[in-house]
Amino acid sequence: MTNRKTKAKLIILLGIIWVIITLPLPWIVNNPQVSEAQFNTILGIIGIMSIPFIILGVVWTLKPELTT
Repeated sequence: MTNRKTKAKLIILLGIIWVIITLPLPWIVNNPQVSEAQFNTILGIIGIMSIPFIILGVVWTLKPELTT
């Protein structure tokens, strides 16, 4: 049971790290020309684009033999 909990924690951690790394927040926040609507749109696009990569990370963590 602890192995399953450890894998779940690892998957959550990897997902959070991936989303944080993919956000271009310094570029968006420090730019006064980016409106709130544009900011929300960019965050939505980044979130949607991150889903397949997070799923791949989850699958490869659970079944590492699929990578070969």
